Amino acid sequence: MTGDIACHGCDLLVNVATLKDGESASCPRCGSFLTRVRSDAFSRVLAYAFAGVILLILANSFPFLSFAASGLESVITLRQTPRAIWDYDMPAVALMVAAFIIVIPSAILGMLLMLCIPLQQGRYRPWLVTTAKWIFLAQNWAMVEVFIIGVIVSLVKIAAMATIVLGISFWAYAGFAICFTLALANLDRYQCWERIEALESA
Repeated sequence: MTGDIACHGCDLLVNVATLKDGESASCPRCGSFLTRVRSDAFSRVLAYAFAGVILLILANSFPFLSFAASGLESVITLRQTPRAIWDYDMPAVALMVAAFIIVIPSAILGMLLMLCIPLQQGRYRPWLVTTAKWIFLAQNWAMVEVFIIGVIVSLVKIAAMATIVLGISFWAYAGFAICFTLALANLDRYQCWERIEALESA
């Protein structure tokens, strides 16, 4: 790579080849963030991704929420959320919820591991380019943090009508949302493509 990066905001070509570890670059024209160089960038992504995998497994293994009102109690798990929406005759919404909160985030976590393990080890693999492209494309379709915010807003509204108990799954998914967001935030596009090109030409 030449060391030049195009600003996503205004398309200005900026040279970032002189950046050192810990330094970041922003567009001099519009101020948009461009890149941040970290020597341990891929280690950070792997740490958050592995933690995310563990938390997502926990989130799908325990009760998510329980409601109690008028002597009746109802318990729901994360996996049952799309099914509950399906039962209310909203199959399209159910499929989107399942995709955005479970399927797509799980796929992205798997691709992060497939990408960053070889990059961390300094070994080129033929799937690196394709995997990186899919990660940067699919990350905009993962609605993990949106789901958590939506659940919290809903709980505030129904708290006066029923007794709500947050299960282990809720806290695990909240932790997963944090790890998932940090994993993607630490995957720098420029540094990723630079490492892939360096390994490919080595």
